[in-house]
Amino acid sequence: MPTTPAPAPDVRVRRVYEPPSPGDGTRVLVDRLWPRGLAKADAHIDVWPKALCPSTELRHWFHGPGQGDYEEFRRRYEAELAAPEAAEALDHLRTLAETGPLTLLTATRHPETSHTTVLREELTG
Repeated sequence: MPTTPAPAPDVRVRRVYEPPSPGDGTRVLVDRLWPRGLAKADAHIDVWPKALCPSTELRHWFHGPGQGDYEEFRRRYEAELAAPEAAEALDHLRTLAETGPLTLLTATRHPETSHTTVLREELTG
C-alpha cells in the first residue's frame, strides 16, 4: 500500500509588531536583538533561538554602507545555519513545525528579502 507523504509544515513569517493571531501556533522570534519599542509581555514569544539569527558581522555587512547583495547574504547565512549550534536549533524548529503552525517573527521591514525567507525555506523543504 502506498504511503501518503506528510503534509508540508505550516511555517509563516510575520512582523513581530503585528498583534498575535490565534492561528500563529508557536511564535518564534528570529532576530538577534529584541525589537525596539516592544514590551516583552506584548510580544507573546514562545521561543527565541538566537543561534538561528544571522551573526552580528553578517547583519552589519548586509545593512552597512553600500549594503550587501541579498544572494551573497543568503549564501553566507546558509553557511552560518550549517554550524552545529544553529543546525540543532533548526532541528528543534522542524520538530515544533511537525506539531502545528509555526510563525517566524521579525522586526525586519522587508521579510521577503531577509533571513526569514531563508529560514522558512529551510523548514518547509
